[in-house]
Amino acid sequence: MARVGIYGATGYTGIELIKLLSRHPEVEIGFATARSAAGQRLSEVFPILSDLRLTAVEEVDPATVDLVFTCLPHNTPDLIPIVQRALAAGARVVDFSDTFRISDPQVYAARRGKEHPAPELLAQAVYGLPELHRERIRQARLVANTGCYPLTAILPLVPLVRADLLADSTVIVDSKSGVSGAGRSLSLKTHFGETHETFSAYNVGRVHRHLAEMEQETGLHIIFAPHLLPVFRGILSTIYVNLKPGVDEATLAAVYADAYAAEPFVHVLPGGRLPELRHVQHTNHVVIGYQMVEPGRAILVAVIDNLVKGAAGQAVQNMNLLLGFAETVGLMG
Repeated sequence: MARVGIYGATGYTGIELIKLLSRHPEVEIGFATARSAAGQRLSEVFPILSDLRLTAVEEVDPATVDLVFTCLPHNTPDLIPIVQRALAAGARVVDFSDTFRISDPQVYAARRGKEHPAPELLAQAVYGLPELHRERIRQARLVANTGCYPLTAILPLVPLVRADLLADSTVIVDSKSGVSGAGRSLSLKTHFGETHETFSAYNVGRVHRHLAEMEQETGLHIIFAPHLLPVFRGILSTIYVNLKPGVDEATLAAVYADAYAAEPFVHVLPGGRLPELRHVQHTNHVVIGYQMVEPGRAILVAVIDNLVKGAAGQAVQNMNLLLGFAETVGLMG
């Protein structure tokens, strides 16, 4: 059995991760940290989980595990020391934040308005999207789990980019997310009264933190408009593309089949059939649909569960690659 540690076990993604790991036949949880819940048992926070005692960050030793998951919010001050300590102890790391996703430190500085806090770690990190970087992930010590919004843009677009089907390098990505994407911390915009029976756009334009990784992985200029849905989990992204002359539905079908027919978690629907959130909720799957709307123009739609394929499930998928397990173990069914 491999042993893993979890930093930030009581957030939405941490709880989702523990649910998945509790059913994984090759893994046991060596430690799980929490701040306000330190000293309690997991079952006191979430009754169906184990009686593993939650501990403070300072009390755990990453040398006792093979791999750690850092399920911490963006800009958590102690993230870098945690990652450094884990790597020095010989543990591999799967990080849930966006700290290591942008590979170019100059792009990071331009997008974040500050220098990267640990460029030496950034140079080691591998972007954690198995469908694109599987072999690099197997050899990595530090994996930057893909962002949930970017995943729904990257997977539909990359096959078209690689096949040189796009007529121009600018695309529109119009995304809708459930409120769990904002995390468990208190925020006015995610209160029930602020989200129930309403629908809103936010961080439209060039300001959203996930935009840089979308452009990094696709090589495209993306106009991004995220929205907040009055549901708890799930992301649906609608993507508008201009295609080169002669590209039709049959062309798209062939390109997607070539890219994803062997992928266990990527499902491409027949042309004209579009996915819904309910198709993927509580699973590690992504479903992609496409529809020609007129010659030279198509609409792509992708859906995921942001807490599973967009976070915890993808992290387990990456862990399986890092530790030499079958990629689908603990994630199917």
